Parts: sequence; structure tokens; C-alpha cells
Amino acid sequence: MNTLTIKKIAGAGAIAALTLALGACSGMTRQDKNTAIGAGAGAVGGAVLTGGSALGTVGGAAVGGVIGHEVGKDRR
Repeated sequence: MNTLTIKKIAGAGAIAALTLALGACSGMTRQDKNTAIGAGAGAVGGAVLTGGSALGTVGGAAVGGVIGHEVGKDRR
């Protein structure tokens, strides 16, 4: 396989994963959505800050998920 074919397959896979992920959010509460968004953003941030380290990505996802969860709480 050449590089262009691999990039096309990877791009199609990313689009499919994004579509499935967005469809899975339809039954989520606001707090659940904020947790998922926080985890995703944290994972990206952790990966960028650590140069793609798996530990940095997982740590960023955990921290982002906790922050998203807390931000999404109903204030009564």
C-alpha cells in the first residue's frame, strides 16, 4: 500500500469513529456530555504537551473528564 491509500483509510476511519461517537451522545445527560468532552479535550491536550506519550494522553483524559464532570454538575 502506498502512503496516500493509508491516509485515505485512516481519514475514513476517523470520520466513522466521530460519527459513531456523536450518535452515542444522544441519550446522555448534560453532565455526561461535559465529562466526555472534557476527557476528549484532556486527552488531546495531554498528548500535545507530552509529545504523544500514552501516559500523558491517559492522564490528560482523566483530568479533563473530572473537570468536565464537575463543570457539568447542576448547581442547586
